[in-house]
Amino acid sequence: MDVIRSWRDTPPALKGAVLAIGNFDGVHRGHQAVLNEAKRIAEAEGRRAGAVVFEPHPREFFAPDKPFFRLTPLPVKLELLEALGLDQTFVLTFDHALSSLSADAFATEVVGESFGASHVVVGYDFTYGKGRTGSVEHLAAIGKTQGFGVDVVAPVTLEGGVTFSSSTIRDHLRSGEVREAAEQLGYWWRARGRVGKGAGRGKGMGFPTLNYKLAPGQDVSHGIYAMRVHHRGERYHAAGYVGLRPTFGADEPVLEAYLLDFSGDLYGEEVEVEFIDFIRPDHAFDSAEALAVQMGEDCKKAKAILVAVDADDPMRRFTLGAVLADRALDCGKAGC
Repeated sequence: MDVIRSWRDTPPALKGAVLAIGNFDGVHRGHQAVLNEAKRIAEAEGRRAGAVVFEPHPREFFAPDKPFFRLTPLPVKLELLEALGLDQTFVLTFDHALSSLSADAFATEVVGESFGASHVVVGYDFTYGKGRTGSVEHLAAIGKTQGFGVDVVAPVTLEGGVTFSSSTIRDHLRSGEVREAAEQLGYWWRARGRVGKGAGRGKGMGFPTLNYKLAPGQDVSHGIYAMRVHHRGERYHAAGYVGLRPTFGADEPVLEAYLLDFSGDLYGEEVEVEFIDFIRPDHAFDSAEALAVQMGEDCKKAKAILVAVDADDPMRRFTLGAVLADRALDCGKAGC
């Protein structure tokens, strides 16, 4: 997938694509409906399919001092967009210059003239331009003068009428409802980080863990999880923890994962952690010994959950869930 990091001077070969425009944080099933419609139109017209995303997220730009829960930081988002089969993605730097563009200027100068879009696909609630004054109706009107068509994708809902929403997914994760979040995403939510040094308490209790800090704003519920940890093409079962380690006390939350079938040291390595299920809330114990006993029980529960998911992964019902699962298996076989 070609990644273009400017809206000025688009290479001629990348003009004329069918473009889905949005923040697409999470690339959830509602977003996928927009992206897949762009792909469908592109295939029918023999054109390239692409996306337009904004970095940083506008909420991070307008409130830089307030941590924002990014479901998919840019590198992860680009990987997901590529997994969906897009040919190109424009990553627009959301800064003062871009945020100051009027709706007319964005639709005309950026989408029409610079990108040379042949068609644009957006969600039903899409707004754009300074003050978010641009509507889908306005975009369609500009499209008629600039020569691009506009398709608007209606709300996509779960059974019961719940609309797919990045905000709802964040709320699920804050409540430990990782399976509910996965149903909206169409894949297991994942966090990526570089393993740092821990205090070594887990190792002393017979449960050596890898440790890293979640990104600012990723305030997932504190507690014990069944996790899968990916590292260099291998996937490991893990009993994971997010929290302040109340038995010992800590100043800020940490993610710890005890790999159930691994021996070695991943210090300094980048890993990706899939949140598969929530086992129990965080809890302070009277002693390290009592905590070790509970950790043994947590590991048994995590193992049982993960074995069942490996045998019949519910996320394989969805495009991204199946692609990511197959990629992990293929990568493991190839040793990548």
